[in-house]
Amino acid sequence: MNLLIKKFERVVVVSIVVMMMVVVALSTLELGWIIAKDIITPPILILEVDELLEIFGFVLLILIGVELLETIKAYLRDNVVHVEIVLEVALIAVARKVIVLDLSKYDGVTVLAMAALVIALAGAFFLRTSRRQSRHH
Repeated sequence: MNLLIKKFERVVVVSIVVMMMVVVALSTLELGWIIAKDIITPPILILEVDELLEIFGFVLLILIGVELLETIKAYLRDNVVHVEIVLEVALIAVARKVIVLDLSKYDGVTVLAMAALVIALAGAFFLRTSRRQSRHH
């Protein structure tokens, strides 16, 4: 029974990897289309601030997908979820949100909560990676 569960888990995880690869590939093509479209629409070769924010947000979204692939790959290899990679994905996701954040749509408490989240994730990432490095020395 345990072997059956392990095989099932592996099939599910490999399926997720394949689907994530498709999503990342399609997202990359979409990013190329967005950039090309923004460059050829007047004013030609000039990107507006909102277009830049859309592009940067999309790039970070693709990076999140790539990091999620790395997480799944590490899980397949080691059969354990690596906390550093998960924290890295969370930091990228929050950074993406902060970069494209329209401050006029949120009150001060929400902005402070987002700042606290960034600090907490950065602190957790720092503590986790510094602890790991101290074990290797």
